[in-house]
Amino acid sequence: MPAYRMNSVSNMLQEGAHGRWTVSSSEDSTEENSDNEKPSTSSLLSAPRSETSAPQYPCSEARRAAHKRKASPLKFIDTRLPAQTPPAEKQRPGQEGLGWCLSSSDEEPEDREKHASKETLKEEKCDEQPRSHCKDEHSKNVKAEDYNEAPGEPQDTWDLLSGGNPFGFFLTKVRGIEQSYNSGALHIKDILSPLFGTLVSSAQFNYCIDVAWLVRQYPQEYRKKPLLIVHGEKRESKAELLAQARPFENISFCQAKLDIAFGTHHTKMMLLLYEEGFRVVIHTSNLIAEDWHQKTQGIWLSPLYPRLPQGSSDSAGESETNFKSDLISYLMAYSSPVLKEWIDLIREHDLSETRVYLLGSTPGRYQGIDKEKWGHLRLRKLLKEHASSIPAQESWPVVGQFSSIGSLGADESKWLRSEFQESLVAAGSGVAALLKCDVPIHLVYPTVNNVRQSLEGYPAGGSLPYSIQTAQKQLWLHSYFHKWSAEVSGRSHAMPHIKTYMRPSRDFQKIAWFLVTSANLSKAAWGALEKNGTQLMIRSYELGVLFLPSAFGLDKGYFHVKGKMLSEGKDSATSFPVPFDLPPEQYGSKDQPWIWNIPYTSAPDTHGNMWVPS
Repeated sequence: MPAYRMNSVSNMLQEGAHGRWTVSSSEDSTEENSDNEKPSTSSLLSAPRSETSAPQYPCSEARRAAHKRKASPLKFIDTRLPAQTPPAEKQRPGQEGLGWCLSSSDEEPEDREKHASKETLKEEKCDEQPRSHCKDEHSKNVKAEDYNEAPGEPQDTWDLLSGGNPFGFFLTKVRGIEQSYNSGALHIKDILSPLFGTLVSSAQFNYCIDVAWLVRQYPQEYRKKPLLIVHGEKRESKAELLAQARPFENISFCQAKLDIAFGTHHTKMMLLLYEEGFRVVIHTSNLIAEDWHQKTQGIWLSPLYPRLPQGSSDSAGESETNFKSDLISYLMAYSSPVLKEWIDLIREHDLSETRVYLLGSTPGRYQGIDKEKWGHLRLRKLLKEHASSIPAQESWPVVGQFSSIGSLGADESKWLRSEFQESLVAAGSGVAALLKCDVPIHLVYPTVNNVRQSLEGYPAGGSLPYSIQTAQKQLWLHSYFHKWSAEVSGRSHAMPHIKTYMRPSRDFQKIAWFLVTSANLSKAAWGALEKNGTQLMIRSYELGVLFLPSAFGLDKGYFHVKGKMLSEGKDSATSFPVPFDLPPEQYGSKDQPWIWNIPYTSAPDTHGNMWVPS
């Protein structure tokens, strides 16, 4: 088996309860807070592009690696497995690690030579190797681009809009799962459908954007309507984004200021102005084909907000959750004249039917009362003011589920079990302050096997950009990890790009609150206290919505957990559709968290391929 090493002079072996790998000390990341989903602008325009060499949009290194492996798959060949063994379904007994060793340093070079004769890396291009599996792979890539070119059935969409979903919380449609699990789910074309409103203009806030693809998601009759794209690109990647939009005269841009190192514009939101009113969509998907194809993604869809009568007061149209003024405050944080037009439009509409709380992050260093406006301190404030205190709730666990992880410090006390936990366990004034370790924390993040056995196979890991450099500095974190499983929504094999946080009861039958957000598990997203706790520093833009029982007229202080996410039932107004299985299952002794920038060559994925990111 060939050895894979990072470029380095000195290697160090790290070992822990959840795996072992070799990593170069010279490759350590200097960045402590990002969730590693940032673009690498330096390499974007350094070489000519072909159709298969890189995506036509600026994005993360992890996604570019996934694009490369889809275009040039590395087939798994192992003479020890029977020929008929299907990929990703049978593993060799005793197989460990699945790629945590960057080099097989416990083997002598001659032993590796012997292994190389049994297992070989073979790079195949589909146009050169017309095998059936290559054709299948190519057709799947095409489907990711073309999937759901027609919106959902009008009746289905109408049912969604006429009160079938009291929370306004949806998943995206997934190609390749049982169709019943897509009932009640949305594709971007559904959201932009005329059934949702007669579009006048729109604004798309996002991180990773394929402009031409985005334009095609609008109905033909809306493709020349004014479209504002709010992004965080700089320098070369900004130039490339603007170049993508040159053919479209109706598109304008707003560049979000990112003055703190390693910050990203990670918010995913649509503002949709209609002849009939206005709608807000807050979601977790990038504006690229693959994010709407075979991933688990979340969407909050606002009601249709009607226009207020002329001459209404500034305070008119506010909801009990203060959503209108909070959305305006979030948009004002961009300090952009272009967004002033949208702020004025929001002021002219009635948002009083909103039942969720807005929870955002904007880059900056905040003190005094501003400290509670954003990030995890904003969550803490909302929970203290609006979450009910339930007897015995102090022992209810916390669940966090995400698709990337930043550097959280040398041990749990540095951030996770201190300031972040304090925010997650906040509740009404009747709940006592908790000791650090009283509350179980369950972190849901896909294993290597989750990714390997997924609909996309290993390339799904391009959207899970946890790096070896970050992982090897925080082995303590991995004992908190739980597998991805979503039988409840039919999405166990659709890797999550959704991010959710919640406070379930000890038996996982109830939840005190639920948050869907763009924010991964990172200090860049949630903020970190500085200056002895007097200042909160946030690097990135993030946005999510918080569901609290009190805002939905439930006086018990909790939602029930819905048994089957997409099913209709009498309890639909009181049961929340949690999109993955509870309780989550902890990693086993041989499970490893997916790390994108090391190879996995010990077992094939669902397409018969291996993962070698470089």
